[in-house]
Amino acid sequence: MRHTEAADPDCAISQALSVVGDTWTLLLIRDVAGGTHHFDALQSGLGISRKVLTERLKALVADGVLEKRLYHPHPPRYEYHLTDTGRGLLPVLVALQDWGGRYVLGDGSLSGTSTADSAETRRVMALTGRRLPALELAAASGGWVDPVAAHRAWTVLYCFPGAFAPGVMGHPPGWGEIPGAAGCTLESCTYRDRMGEFAARDAAVYGVSTQRPDQLAAFAEHARIPFPLLSDAGLELAGSLRLPTFRASGVDRLKRLTLVLDATRAVRAVLYPVTDPAGSVEDALALLDGLAAE
Repeated sequence: MRHTEAADPDCAISQALSVVGDTWTLLLIRDVAGGTHHFDALQSGLGISRKVLTERLKALVADGVLEKRLYHPHPPRYEYHLTDTGRGLLPVLVALQDWGGRYVLGDGSLSGTSTADSAETRRVMALTGRRLPALELAAASGGWVDPVAAHRAWTVLYCFPGAFAPGVMGHPPGWGEIPGAAGCTLESCTYRDRMGEFAARDAAVYGVSTQRPDQLAAFAEHARIPFPLLSDAGLELAGSLRLPTFRASGVDRLKRLTLVLDATRAVRAVLYPVTDPAGSVEDALALLDGLAAE
């Protein structure tokens, strides 16, 4: 670690910036988290010079943020993947994205949704065609679950800010005043009531929030949710796809959106912004019908 390069040896912020304190480094971590692992693909995607890219990758490997994995022996070529240390930076990237969207591209107001013509919406809609990197999320029922169902043709992955069981944990203060935050229980229960229609289309349904697994388990029991609810508390899903978030009561929360993925992990359709939580279930069924007709 390059501890001596920072101005203040006792300041953790200063020391962290000695590792990730320039634009190219953070963008590299962003793209590797998103599933870009080869040198040429990183160079092409970022428009960075090969010399600068080589220097940044070498430093990130030396600092334990990335690891090299051999994928072609002759000549030797390597992929670059996040280590546990690198994955620890995902909340930092999510916080930067949230801050940039709210204060740099936005007017500073707190919102759990967006407008149809915003830069955030354009970014989310551009996920169509992207493949979700391999990852697992903690399930409310216990264990770890791949958010793409291998046994179904389609996976409907709906992200929501937070659903709470009465008497276990109430909504955060001011929850109802945040645009787009309310409606999670209604949305999940509507999926519950229409599960047969998704099964008939060979589609699995997974709900994802940044709540802890025990909070999701309490809600699932209360609302009799029959499908998996997954916790992205570590922001691995949010970081890999650059999903929109907002911060409420000290927690980064996913904004409400729906992804339809195929068995190859490719995002085939996106619903965002979602202004009608219950109506989005009908919209997801319509997306599946449209995809089946292609």
